[in-house]
Amino acid sequence: MTKPLRIGIAGLGTVGAGVVKILAARGEHLAAASGRALELVAVSARDKTKDRGIDLTGVRWEDNPMALAAADDIDLVVELIGGSEGVARDLVEASLKAGKHVATANKALIAHHGTALARLAEEKGVALNYEAAVAGGIPIVKTMRESLAGNEIRSIHGILNGTCNYILTEMETTGRDFADVLKDAQDLGYAEADPTFDVGGIDAAHKLAILASLAFGTEVDFANVHIEGIEKISATDIAFAKEFGFKVKLLAIAEKSEAGIVQRVHPALVPEGTPLAAVSGVYNAVAVDGDRVGHLVLEGRGAGEGPTASAVLSDIVDVARGLIVPPFIVPATKLKAPAKPLMDTHKSSFYLRLRAVDRAGSMAEITRALAEASISIERIVQRGGKSDESGRMPVVFITHETDEGTMARARALLAKHEDVAGTPLVIRIEDGELR
Repeated sequence: MTKPLRIGIAGLGTVGAGVVKILAARGEHLAAASGRALELVAVSARDKTKDRGIDLTGVRWEDNPMALAAADDIDLVVELIGGSEGVARDLVEASLKAGKHVATANKALIAHHGTALARLAEEKGVALNYEAAVAGGIPIVKTMRESLAGNEIRSIHGILNGTCNYILTEMETTGRDFADVLKDAQDLGYAEADPTFDVGGIDAAHKLAILASLAFGTEVDFANVHIEGIEKISATDIAFAKEFGFKVKLLAIAEKSEAGIVQRVHPALVPEGTPLAAVSGVYNAVAVDGDRVGHLVLEGRGAGEGPTASAVLSDIVDVARGLIVPPFIVPATKLKAPAKPLMDTHKSSFYLRLRAVDRAGSMAEITRALAEASISIERIVQRGGKSDESGRMPVVFITHETDEGTMARARALLAKHEDVAGTPLVIRIEDGELR
C-alpha cells in the first residue's frame, strides 16, 4: 500500500487555516485523486491558543517552524509565513536541503530568491511548488508549466492585485477619489493598514517577475521590473478615460521584443470591451499571448482563504502524485541571465494630464512646447468651469505613439513651464495586444 504523504504547515493565518479545512473536508477525495492519503502531521504558528476555527486533534504543534524541516516524519513542508527573508526563507532552504518537498504561497520569496531555490530543489530531486504565489485561485503557474508548453510566449498582461483593482473599480463607479476609496478598502479588509506593497505596485511586480521567468526561460529578475503604483490616479483621470473609451487598470506586463524582455507594472488605459477592462472588484486576470494558442485569458479570485488554499492543495496533490518538475519549466541551470530593462525604448500612446493657466495663448504655448519635444497630439480636451485655487484648469492630451524616453523628456519640460502647475500625470495606453 502506498505510504501517505506526510505534511507540515508553517503559518496558520487565513490561508493556512484554509488548507487545514480542505484537508479535513475533502480528505477521502484528495486521497483518491492523489493515489495516496494526505496526512497532516505537524503545524507551527505564533500563537497556539488562538481559535482559528480548525480541528488540530492529533496534529503535532511545533513552536519553532524550523522543526518541520528537521522532522523525520514530514515529507512536504507548506510555507505560509510570508516575507522574502527571515524565517520563511530559512525554512524553505532548510526543508529543501533536507530533501523535503516545499509548497509555498510566498510571492516575495520566489520573486527575490526563486532561481537559487529552484537550483537547490533540483539538486535534491524535490518539488518547489508555488501556484498560490501568483493570482490566488487562478491556475496560471500550472497552465504555463503544462498546458502552454508547446507555445512560444510573446507577452503577458495581468491584473495581479485585487486591492488596486477594487480601488480603481470603486473610483469609477462612485466618482470618489483615491484616498477615500482606500480607506473603505482598509475597513473592508481588502487593503492592509500599510497598503504600500499593494497600491505601490510591488505586490504585482513580485508576481510578474515570476510569470516572466516561466514565460521566457529567464532567471527571476524582480530587480529589473519597472514599477509605478496607482496613488496619483484621480477620479478626474478615470472620468476622462471613460470619455475616451478606456478604463484605468494597474497592469503587470512582460513582453518579448527583438531588443529583449521588458517587465513593467503601472497604471494603464485599457480599451472598454476588452477582457481585461471587464475585470472588476477584487478579481485578478492574466492574458497570455502564445504563438500557437493565440490570446488566452484566465480570470478569478486573486486572494482570500478559499482561492489561495485551493492553489496550495493543487501543489500538494502534484507532489502526492509524484509529479516533480523544474520549478521554472526548464532546469534552473539553463535559465538565461536576466535581460536589462528597456523601458526607454518601449513605445505607446500616452494620456497626459496637466493643470494649465486659464489665459489666452496658454494652450498654444503648451502645444508648441510639446511639438518641440517631438510629441504629436491626437486629441486635446480642456474643461471649462472653475479653475483651482492656483488659477489652473485641467487639460488632457492623448498623444500619438512615441517612446518612453521622449515622453519623459516632454513631461520634464512641461513641469518647468510657467503656465503649468506641478508635474503632469502620464498614463500609458495599452490597446494593441489587448483587443
